Amino acid sequence: MAERTLVVDHMRLMYEGLFDVEELYAMIQEWFREKGYDKREDKNYETVTPTGKYVELVLEPWKKITDYAKFVVKIRMVMEDVKKVDIEREGLKVTVNQGKVSMIFDAWFETDYENRWESKPEFFFIRTMFDRFIFVPYTERFKARLLEDVNQLYGNIKGFLNLYRYESEAVSGPPTPTQFPKF
Repeated sequence: MAERTLVVDHMRLMYEGLFDVEELYAMIQEWFREKGYDKREDKNYETVTPTGKYVELVLEPWKKITDYAKFVVKIRMVMEDVKKVDIEREGLKVTVNQGKVSMIFDAWFETDYENRWESKPEFFFIRTMFDRFIFVPYTERFKARLLEDVNQLYGNIKGFLNLYRYESEAVSGPPTPTQFPKF
């Protein structure tokens, strides 16, 4: 059985405002493709509610590092109250989405994912000894690389969503009396 080493556990990203669902998904897919991850989509659920669309995605792309180890990144994405909204961008009317986005990132690397060292007890023992004493520098390097990948993806998504946040602030104009906080 493959052994998992958890590197990122429930890193959260929350956003509410304007965004483009298709562009967000395409940006995430392109990032994984550029980094050499193989695509895997575990769940893609969409339903229409009275307040807007509800979309739930679970992506679990993986990347083979060696014949012995691979990276797995899991993103759970929930979009609520997603509605189409028309905005004006540089004098042109553009349709984007408005709603809430919540993402949870998990990442781990698996060793012996092909179960080559599980066939005999002697192999299992040797693998355990190698993992604990000899491969430690390699596993630490794997952890650092995977953490760097997840942090880079997190920053790219956060930057992508913040572009829409600043755009919506610029487009919205001066606040109306209903937007002021009530004391």
